[in-house]
Amino acid sequence: MNLSRRKLLLESLFGAGLYGLRALATGVPAAVLLQPRRAGAQAACPNAQFILFSTSVNGDPVNANVPGMYQIADIAHPPDPSMAATPLTLAGKSTTAAAPWAALPQAMLDRACFFHHGTYTVVHPDLAKVMSLQGFVSHHEMMVSLISQQLADCMGTVQREPIALGPRSASEALTAGGRPQPILSPSTLSTLLASPAGPLGQIQKIRDADLDRLNAWYKQNGSPAQRSFLDRYALSQQEARNISESLLGTLAGIKDNSPDSQVTAAVTLFRMNVSPVISIHLPFGGDNHVDALLANETKQTVAGVASIGKLWGQLTSAGLQDKVTFAMMNVFGRTLSAARGNGNGRTHHGDHHCTVLIGKPFKGGVVGGVEPANNDYRAMSLDAATGAGVGGGSGDIPFSETLSAVGKTLGAGCGVDRAVLDANILGGKVVAGALA
Repeated sequence: MNLSRRKLLLESLFGAGLYGLRALATGVPAAVLLQPRRAGAQAACPNAQFILFSTSVNGDPVNANVPGMYQIADIAHPPDPSMAATPLTLAGKSTTAAAPWAALPQAMLDRACFFHHGTYTVVHPDLAKVMSLQGFVSHHEMMVSLISQQLADCMGTVQREPIALGPRSASEALTAGGRPQPILSPSTLSTLLASPAGPLGQIQKIRDADLDRLNAWYKQNGSPAQRSFLDRYALSQQEARNISESLLGTLAGIKDNSPDSQVTAAVTLFRMNVSPVISIHLPFGGDNHVDALLANETKQTVAGVASIGKLWGQLTSAGLQDKVTFAMMNVFGRTLSAARGNGNGRTHHGDHHCTVLIGKPFKGGVVGGVEPANNDYRAMSLDAATGAGVGGGSGDIPFSETLSAVGKTLGAGCGVDRAVLDANILGGKVVAGALA
């Protein structure tokens, strides 16, 4: 990697002057490093969550094998034993799903919400429209970009925009304020930061230089409260050394751009407080029009859920299990009725999808469900108070607003003010029954 590209990538991640990296090194918020007078002035946001957001332009068949899909005998599931219908418990509620979901740690299942809704499209390139909740987000902003912008200041992240980790197709690119965001590969991140001679390897020197500068400034200009603020936040040399060694070891272990490497890179970026939202791509069966015995659906679902399980292990090791929410939303779901594919594939389905939400703000359970429609099944309308599916479209969240309800519920759970959500997302309601 040439020096100019390296410098550009470092500054895109950590800001001009690498203030984000310096905040990591010192423990002092980047805003205070920039303006020492701001010590103690940061907004509190105890409910704010980082979001690891998985998305796919392929329209993977996630919706077919999750909780809520086993009450109707006509819904097709892979015959492979590794995908057998298996009982599991979500926050004390018994349900059934494909075996891989039941294998997740119980602590994870107890905060796993399976949200059934529509996306109202069967066109692959419409992913950007789905990400803007079919235009219901103001200014056609992407949902994840709106949430990222709202959380950035109180979380003190380096940047306000979400980060996309690849590889992924151009149709899965993120925009913020109408501007396309770059796609960063995990292997590039490793190359950029993992060298002991690189910025992470110099973290103790960075720490000492900044703390010496701030101590001198507060001694000359600061109040007792500001000096106390610095003492409270400043990392010790040993803590800085431990952070450096831990991050360097994690980054050095990234050898490719696989889903597991994307998860590892995302957790690393959260530990560095780079952005409130990181987007990745976990395959869950792909565009499986032709898929004999749903074999590829089986293979990728088993691997995809395993990656989610590994995420829990990494978050727990980093002490982030209560600070990061996982969310998975794709462009559309797949057809459900066995009669539609004879167990050998599925086609596009805009009337039913399932967004998976796993995090401390969410209550384990199933939001909504399906009812017969158009020779298949579509998502029900919803009761906003309980999250129950309401047949016949008589819920207070109609089918046409279930996608907006997902966006508002995710935003509210992760710490965005509800008035902001109502002002910026048309239609839908926060589903109180989905929240812990």
